[in-house]
Amino acid sequence: MIKSLVGGVVAATAFVMFNSAAMAAGPEIVSGPAAQADCFAPWSAETKFFKYPKKEGPFRIAFANGYIANTWRIQMVQTAKAYAAQPEVKAKIKEFKVVSTGEDVPAQISAINNFIDSGYDAIVTDAQNPTAFGPVIKRAKEAGIVLVAFDNILDTKDAINVNVDQKGLGELWAKWLVGKIPNGGKILEVRGVAGTSVDTDRHNGIHEVFDASGKKWDVTEVAGKWDDGVAQKVTADAIATNG
Repeated sequence: MIKSLVGGVVAATAFVMFNSAAMAAGPEIVSGPAAQADCFAPWSAETKFFKYPKKEGPFRIAFANGYIANTWRIQMVQTAKAYAAQPEVKAKIKEFKVVSTGEDVPAQISAINNFIDSGYDAIVTDAQNPTAFGPVIKRAKEAGIVLVAFDNILDTKDAINVNVDQKGLGELWAKWLVGKIPNGGKILEVRGVAGTSVDTDRHNGIHEVFDASGKKWDVTEVAGKWDDGVAQKVTADAIATNG
């Protein structure tokens, strides 16, 4: 359910950009509200918003995706394309370009640089690493290009981040386990794609709850990459090895 909600945010984010893409100037920092306040809630009372100079369409929108080898990523890309193809949305778009670069962080950064050089009005990204994009974030800001990270977001205040509380999800899962296994025990943690903000945040949430429980937890970690086949294999291997 959470993944479906975030998938819907891709389309909603695109809609915001279609109506407020930037001219060649940096955004004004304002207190809000968001263009669609019922959809985009601020993370906290201190959260600021970007206000871009109005620009008439149609717009050129780019989607710099990273990892693509699981069901949700494929569905997410197809949902974005389907949203952009709707007649009322398509009329506002000159071009909608999607590139997936896998787990190669430099390749994803290069794709965003190419979109900036090509003069796209806005770039959406599901970032493979939250901290490696500093120079390209700066370039997009200086060029007046709207840069939106979602799902796996960027560790910056110079781009728009759209997400759910990923650390909170990890905390919820761990609290459930603490309630069901009150004396501690052996846990298999099937993680996602290494280096992404979602994987890190969920992992941190899980272990903060375990640490605070005062119980002994023997946690085995494997990388399932949010991929059914990979997760099944690494889970079976871990069970065979660790019992």
